[in-house]
Amino acid sequence: MRNVLIDGMGVGLVNGVAAFLSVFLVRLGATPFLVGLLTSMPALTGIMLAFPVGRMLERQRNIVPWYSRARVWVLSSYALTGLVPFVVPLGVAPIPIIIIWAIATVPQTIVNVAFTIVMGAVAGPNRRYYLMSRRWSTLGITSAITVALVGWLLDQFHFPLNYQLVFIGSFAGGLLSFAFSSRIVISDNDPSERADADRNPWRERLRNGLAALRGNATYSRFLASQFVFRCGITLALPLFPLYWVRELHASDSWIGIISTVQNAVLLGAYFLWATLSRRRGTMMVLRLCAFGLGFYPLLTGLTHSVPPLVIYAGLAGVFNAGIDLVLFDILLATCPPRHMASYIALYQMTTYAATFVAPIFGTFIAETLGYAPALFVASGLRFAGAALFVLLGVGAAAATPRPSAERATV
Repeated sequence: MRNVLIDGMGVGLVNGVAAFLSVFLVRLGATPFLVGLLTSMPALTGIMLAFPVGRMLERQRNIVPWYSRARVWVLSSYALTGLVPFVVPLGVAPIPIIIIWAIATVPQTIVNVAFTIVMGAVAGPNRRYYLMSRRWSTLGITSAITVALVGWLLDQFHFPLNYQLVFIGSFAGGLLSFAFSSRIVISDNDPSERADADRNPWRERLRNGLAALRGNATYSRFLASQFVFRCGITLALPLFPLYWVRELHASDSWIGIISTVQNAVLLGAYFLWATLSRRRGTMMVLRLCAFGLGFYPLLTGLTHSVPPLVIYAGLAGVFNAGIDLVLFDILLATCPPRHMASYIALYQMTTYAATFVAPIFGTFIAETLGYAPALFVASGLRFAGAALFVLLGVGAAAATPRPSAERATV
């Protein structure tokens, strides 16, 4: 668990820089389509590779090396992004940057599938909230501090050198993450399950998985409703920086403050939702946070000055913390243990599908109708997903408050 937390600190250092990646592209003159691709490309790769990656991980004796090495490959892409303006003119710099992130989508798919497996194995069934609330709080406060420093640093140097320095410097966070994530120890995969994965072709395993899915109503309801909700989340991702920069003309310092507040509230928010979930159950936390997040793009699209965005971002950070925890817990609670990797991969495929389609649709609406109407559509999809959580009873199986296993000390 200590390695998991320090790994989170390394990821938090890079995440503090990652908040400015899309802003960097906007300031380089990238079109809304290119900014949308930054979100959509990992999804396209994930749609194609998530299930084969899940099958591949089921055959591995130990998943940790795959997780740690793939993670450092992804985090290193920020440093490569910072090197681009040294070798190409600024006018065409967005193209090689997009290519770098297109290549990074392959290790990113491995990370996304392996992360849930590794964290679930470290925490066990009774300590998911305990571990993840601490990891994500540590990651959040590290990101908040980093974003504040980056926002200040960006104002001290001329463009594009300011962005290059922070992106290249983020490599230190990648090294910290690799050093400690590679030390995580979990149980090896069951040899019989690995042999079964080797014998069955992936198409047969996919058919078997879909057949099992039809018989697992709890997992199916969760998968469908979170897909709609995820569409609302990802549709807004490229719209926020576009709206901040092009509609409200926000400075880098203000963008840094917005991101700092959104990350800083996570320190208390994760513990708040973990405690509330123990006392009142997962279902209530899921509903509160899903409907709460629905208001973020709506309020942003109605705002015509920068300062209120800080308050909205802080509230969104509080609700986002709860969504992170409950979706992670519900996913692991509804996956059959013998085929955990395949079911997680199927979940990732739906997430990737939403992440691929929704941002492109969002930027199309933004170019056609404007940024505010596009944000309103994102809000509508979030509310629709939240309504499905209620109508389909998602979280009911995990709704019973859990006892003190999660309160134990590390």
